[in-house]
Amino acid sequence: MKIEMLYEDDDLLVCVKPQGMPAQSDKSLEVDLLSDRKTYLFEKNGKKEEPYLAMIHRLDRPVGGIMIFAKNKEAAASLSKQMQDGEIYKYYQAILTGTLKQEEGTLVDYMVKDAKTNTSKIVKEGTPGAKRAELSYEVLDVMETDEGIISYVLIALVTGRHHQIRVQLANQNAGIWGDTKYNKKFQKVKKNYKQIGLYCTRMELIHPSTGKEMVFKCEPEGEAFELLDLEEF
Repeated sequence: MKIEMLYEDDDLLVCVKPQGMPAQSDKSLEVDLLSDRKTYLFEKNGKKEEPYLAMIHRLDRPVGGIMIFAKNKEAAASLSKQMQDGEIYKYYQAILTGTLKQEEGTLVDYMVKDAKTNTSKIVKEGTPGAKRAELSYEVLDVMETDEGIISYVLIALVTGRHHQIRVQLANQNAGIWGDTKYNKKFQKVKKNYKQIGLYCTRMELIHPSTGKEMVFKCEPEGEAFELLDLEEF
């Protein structure tokens, strides 16, 4: 599988994760993005030594989009601190089944993760283990299809909780297209969707060595986003 590269220097490697590809090794034992990019660097450097490559953030397996890796420990420490301090900005485009109550807004919830089932859910504030989850959204357009109303949404992720966007939007009765884990409209579908209507299309950060503001962009791909071509908005 060919991986689209967006940027590379001595500190950073930025690429686009294909939908359905694991970000890192999992039980499936299928090729994951981290291992693939390590192999790429190993071959690029003449197979001299095992390359250092650290994953700064994650994308769920069915989600595609921008992923940033650090190529040395100093860059990894700098980027990890930016991520913890909320100084790396992540934007997603999403296709939802349904509509949101307002054209733009902010969702704040509290979530807990169930490690046994690899799922997360929204709970009351103060619940043991609950973490605050926040995102902002803007509805770009809404369209009618044979399967119902589809919403095209831009999301700014403020916190980075496990399956956060998928859970918060499903809680608004406007789940991600193709998400059989959280979207009730797809939970009864027998098809196994390896991609869903969620794509990380923009990330902003400060370069760990130069201090320069860096902006990376890509266009969303996949079956869900092809729905946007069915009609003109």
